[in-house]
Amino acid sequence: MTTQDEFEAAVVRVKGLSKSPSNQDLLGLYGLYKQATSGDVSGKRPGMLDPRGRAKFDAWTSRKGMDDEQARTAYVALVDKLTAG
Repeated sequence: MTTQDEFEAAVVRVKGLSKSPSNQDLLGLYGLYKQATSGDVSGKRPGMLDPRGRAKFDAWTSRKGMDDEQARTAYVALVDKLTAG
């Protein structure tokens, strides 16, 4: 179980990374963060002319149904992995 404080500390830690994570890791962080803070995705998927928005929408959609505690725990685990190596 991850507390809200641990989650918020992970958000701060990821902003302080010296090296930018891969696009896949960034999308993973985004999807988990949005699921933890906003719940299931809503709205329409962006169109073909917005590939970045589409990728972010898909990353968030892939977490659909995950409760906020699970998303926070997975987010902290991913940040731990990124800060360890």
